[in-house]
Amino acid sequence: MATADPTRHLSIGLFGASTGAAAALIAAAERPEQVRAVVSRGGRPDLAGRHLAEVKVPTLLLVGGNDEPVIDLNEQARERMTEARECELIIVPGATHLFEEPGKLEEVERLAPRFFLKHL
Repeated sequence: MATADPTRHLSIGLFGASTGAAAALIAAAERPEQVRAVVSRGGRPDLAGRHLAEVKVPTLLLVGGNDEPVIDLNEQARERMTEARECELIIVPGATHLFEEPGKLEEVERLAPRFFLKHL
């Protein structure tokens, strides 16, 4: 909790997968003073709707290279995130929506913490 003494000084980063990515982006848009970065894995950021234009924090969108409909949705969402200090889209080759292929979740495990360390 952001108000608890042991964690009050820590920055908050949100990680959302699939439809949870939209929830993370909405939270970031509504609480820019608390949320400092967002990572979306196989996400549907488009479901954040009007909130996309209000996201100010750095955002990393990770999408499987074999998840073509979601690639398009993430590209469209990134274009609407005009206020974000940074919005990076990384397409993980050979991954499908759930990143179930060997080594693909490990790629997410490598990329997400690096992004959070850079921004938190």
